[in-house]
Amino acid sequence: MKSLKFLAIIGFSALVGLAAACSSGTNTTTTSNTSTVNAPAKNTAVVTNSGAANTTTSGEKPGEETPAAVKAAFPDAQSFTKQHKDITPAQIASIEKETNAKTPDTDHHSYLAFSTAGGARKQIGAATVVKANGKDVVIVYDNKEGRPFVKEVRADGVPAAFLTQFAGKNHDDKFQIGADLKANGVDDATAKAIAEAVRVDAMTMQTLYGAADKH
Repeated sequence: MKSLKFLAIIGFSALVGLAAACSSGTNTTTTSNTSTVNAPAKNTAVVTNSGAANTTTSGEKPGEETPAAVKAAFPDAQSFTKQHKDITPAQIASIEKETNAKTPDTDHHSYLAFSTAGGARKQIGAATVVKANGKDVVIVYDNKEGRPFVKEVRADGVPAAFLTQFAGKNHDDKFQIGADLKANGVDDATAKAIAEAVRVDAMTMQTLYGAADKH
């Protein structure tokens, strides 16, 4: 599968990077019209736009505020930016072929977290929110060698013993319950729904922001 070069949390080495005007103030978002963010520190998830024309970035707007669950995943962030990126029909076909599952939308959203520690605005991570069996699932991404890896998965009411199994996985993993993952106390329907949603999103992140596969 071929992916666009750029990022975890927008290509990757510059999963998740965006426009960066310095901002201050807690939990406020700065709107920027530029398309790149300074390269993050090592092991920080960042998404890069790769200059794609079909990518837009916006600050928080009424009805588009960063979810509380995303903010909770980044306690050190002072601001967030929501990024929208269209998934082309060809990309959708590739993602669905690889995952054997449907993509939930043609507009992919990610939330970029920024810190202003030390007076400089710096991206410290990226996250997405997906639906699985009626639950909101927050996926936090990390950037490793230009590829989005899952750093953490959060979902209210789902045991940590299940969710922690996703850490370190990427689009190459199958996320199969009973093989790659154990249900660990989660009902079968919920476990399978979360695993499928995470895999589709991981594949989407790789397609939109990851470096080209070498296999």
